[in-house]
Amino acid sequence: QVQLVESGGELVQPGGSLRLSCKVSGLPFSSYYMSWARRVPGKATEWVSGIDTDGGDIRYHVYVKGRFTASRDNAENTLYLQMNNLKPEDTARYYCAALKCSGPECHDTELDDYDYWGQGTQVTVSS
Repeated sequence: QVQLVESGGELVQPGGSLRLSCKVSGLPFSSYYMSWARRVPGKATEWVSGIDTDGGDIRYHVYVKGRFTASRDNAENTLYLQMNNLKPEDTARYYCAALKCSGPECHDTELDDYDYWGQGTQVTVSS
């Protein structure tokens, strides 16, 4: 049974930081391209960041580039998202997603392509 379990979301003040985690089980984690996405009620889910299987190629949405850092630990089957200088517009439910793809051409912002999703963790940025 495949499981992606996000954690780390909470209420934080503007300018603050959070670190999200996504623990993956039931699939060969090191063979999957991983992404973070977020959703605000009433809006489409938005791709945030993607990381290839060995962590050497990391991409970001322009809205978060320079503030967010994605990483992965293949030994621990865990994906991370370090979020710094948080803004109220970052408020959303954050999801991790797994795409069966390895190699240099896996970067994919089309969320419908992803094979597995977690349940999400809520991030609220407010004073």
